[in-house]
Amino acid sequence: MKEKKIILVSCGPFEKEFLRKIGHAVDLEFRIPVEIEDGHIDLEPFYSPGRRQYEGNKLLQKVSTCTKSDFTKIVGLFRVDLFIPILTYIFGQAMLRGDAAVVSVYRLKNELYGMRKNDALLLDRTIKEVVHELGHTFGLIHCHVPNCVMRSSTYVEDIDQKTTHLCLRCRKAFEEVGE
Repeated sequence: MKEKKIILVSCGPFEKEFLRKIGHAVDLEFRIPVEIEDGHIDLEPFYSPGRRQYEGNKLLQKVSTCTKSDFTKIVGLFRVDLFIPILTYIFGQAMLRGDAAVVSVYRLKNELYGMRKNDALLLDRTIKEVVHELGHTFGLIHCHVPNCVMRSSTYVEDIDQKTTHLCLRCRKAFEEVGE
């Protein structure tokens, strides 16, 4: 049996310490080692000129080709505005019980909402979104516990109300998957 490993692929310019802190938080939550890699995806084919955004579903299909390494799960981290056809925007997207997820920091930044830059809050929101999307890859669905990281988030305020952790029920469901 191959060793479990989550790869966090930096698909854009991110500070190493930012990525390291995300990787550490993911490792603590899922107890699976995280490796960080630089990746490059030509974003042009994923751009929708009419929306001025990038298609999340198509990026999701592409992200697993960003590495030659073996992995259990892979998350592509982006800086661009993502959408799926049925929603105006998304923070991230994952294949339920799949191996890939994408997360963008674009709508997680305070500056987008006319507020002062806050690097600590951006890191916190990004960790929550990465953990949330990875939860979906492990088969977890949206949770109704208010502070569970698997609770659905429509707005950044929703993300801010959650913790970076799975609630007891989601933790149990994750452990039962036996990934």
